[in-house]
Amino acid sequence: MKALYETTVINTGGRQGEVFSEDNIFYMDVAKPQALGGEATTATNPEQLFAAGYSSCFNSALELVLEHDKVKVEKSEVKATISLIGDKENGGVKLAAKLEVTITGIDDELKHKYVEKAHNYCPYSKAVKNSIDVEIVVI
Repeated sequence: MKALYETTVINTGGRQGEVFSEDNIFYMDVAKPQALGGEATTATNPEQLFAAGYSSCFNSALELVLEHDKVKVEKSEVKATISLIGDKENGGVKLAAKLEVTITGIDDELKHKYVEKAHNYCPYSKAVKNSIDVEIVVI
């Protein structure tokens, strides 16, 4: 199947390095967070990048399913919290995600319906299904 869109980002230096796109549009320094033994810095980390991508993708999916059904809302917002947690299977670490979805302008029943539709549509949600714990809170 032909890709609708693709991009490539390269990392050098792991958590103490940089990430950049081949076309030089995107560039960020990467650093280990203080909680993992790093120093205070304004550089990003893989978990922040994943949270940014997941929240943006999920909110876009939500807007799309609402628009498809011609449901008007005042505003939608998705707050993604990505955690590194212990992995009991191999003693390592794995990701967990919590999405807090705020929708203003529709009732609670519709909020839950459209958040579920968005979760089933979102490419990030599909990618992590059955591989990481995802908690969704509808506000």
